[in-house]
Amino acid sequence: MAKVLICDDAAFMRMMIKDILTKNGYEIAGEAENGAIAVEKYSETKPDLVLMDITMPEMDGIQALKKIKANDPGAMVIMCSAMGQQAMVIEAIQSGAKDFIVKPFQADRVIEAVKKVVG
Repeated sequence: MAKVLICDDAAFMRMMIKDILTKNGYEIAGEAENGAIAVEKYSETKPDLVLMDITMPEMDGIQALKKIKANDPGAMVIMCSAMGQQAMVIEAIQSGAKDFIVKPFQADRVIEAVKKVVG
């Protein structure tokens, strides 16, 4: 079963995503509250997929995405964004993100995106 690293600065968001994923049989590789921690946790846990929030303190999701992709070009990352972050979503896709999901999350959309990327 695919292991997922969840990266979001809001604890309740991580909890929500964790809940959606575990109910659908995915394993949680770890959690990170900012991009810098996500980069560290990625190399420690070697997840199959990262769900990465765009807007975070210290290091945002796009910087973290670029760092993860630099270390592991095969990394699978799905970005999470709030409405109206079109420019950032485009930059994320150009930087190697596989897909993006928009907040507020709908469970079926999260699972659809995850299945599309890691099956």
